[in-house]
Amino acid sequence: MQKTAAVILAGGRGTRLEPLTRDRAKPAVPFGGTYRIIDFTLSNCINSGIRKMLVLTQYKAMSLDRHINHGWQSYTSRDLGEFIDVVPPQQRIDEHWYQGTADAVYQNIYTLEKEQPDYVIVLSGDHIYKMNYQRMVEYHRANKADLTIGALQVKQQAARQFGVIQVDSNQRIMNFEEKPDIPKLIPGDSDHALASMGIYVFSARFLFEQLCRDATERTSSHDFGRDIIPSIIQSRRVFAFPFQDENRKQDAYWRDVGTLDAYYEANMDLIAIDPLLNMYDDRWPIRTHQPILPPPKFVFGSRGEVNRCGMAIDSIVCHGTVVSGSTVIRSILSPRVRVNSFATVEDSILFEGVDIGRRASVRNAIIDKGVHIPAGVEIGLDADRDRLSGFTISESGVVVISRTDNVEEMVNRNQAA
Repeated sequence: MQKTAAVILAGGRGTRLEPLTRDRAKPAVPFGGTYRIIDFTLSNCINSGIRKMLVLTQYKAMSLDRHINHGWQSYTSRDLGEFIDVVPPQQRIDEHWYQGTADAVYQNIYTLEKEQPDYVIVLSGDHIYKMNYQRMVEYHRANKADLTIGALQVKQQAARQFGVIQVDSNQRIMNFEEKPDIPKLIPGDSDHALASMGIYVFSARFLFEQLCRDATERTSSHDFGRDIIPSIIQSRRVFAFPFQDENRKQDAYWRDVGTLDAYYEANMDLIAIDPLLNMYDDRWPIRTHQPILPPPKFVFGSRGEVNRCGMAIDSIVCHGTVVSGSTVIRSILSPRVRVNSFATVEDSILFEGVDIGRRASVRNAIIDKGVHIPAGVEIGLDADRDRLSGFTISESGVVVISRTDNVEEMVNRNQAA
């Protein structure tokens, strides 16, 4: 793995996650209380022995850059040739942003070549999963492959959003279609297709050759899935690597949290009694930046006013949070959250620094960083009222409040109307 370099594509706009991505890149969106989405890919790299990483950013990258600099630089040593470098677009080729996934890597080809890796693994920074990339690199070497693609079985309907793969008995890829309208199913399986995870292991020299060739193609969209992979299937050794989950659960866990509902559901997975995603595994830890904060605190025990008891049930409560004479049920409270007396929070995700006023009620909601919910306000209890107030509501009815929303003003305007 010392001869393997990782390129993490972390520049996606994440438009389907708005308003959570209004001021931050999708990989920088908080997850599970104390993490960011990109922490899973970075942790997989560190746990797999990869110590040379380029994180390619593009849109609204400041919080992502800050998070990696604060929380991740201690895991590598420059003196040993290790690094986690956050690389913004440098417009080395003409004066344009990255035009596609392949173009993003091509514009940083000089940095990669300088490291002289034998293998380059290309990863996405916005998926939730645990995977040992070393096994995939070893599989790539054993097959003398030019390219190996991480592959996952998905339902036929969902496969329309992926690159769909057909393989022979040796897992060599015979056909590849990017986001087909009618995905081809796995032989003998009437319900599932084999989909690309967007995880690629390239032999380094082969990758550089293909990137340089693709850059000269005027009709190319300069994307791995649309252009490079289909062009090499018939002439080069391209293999599928079946996803091997390090989560130690019966069912493989991989989530694309690209929509508000998918994001909400993946977070809610964590508060189950036996969660599908195991975050308490010392063998494969998920690392992140941990700010210096006091432990969470629960105050008042019904000895004074009736029902003034600070408690959280079936919830995740992070450092620096105070639950003061209020009730939290099936929710995730990020660091430095405050829930004041007689308030109720149910089935919700509160980002860092959220303040819930006295006697407020929040249900089935995602509340962005630093938002204040005024005393007595109800969120998520009446969908029509929330919609009239101007809050974002997902397809399944999750209320999303961004940090630019003035909740008091929006609620008062609705009441006046």
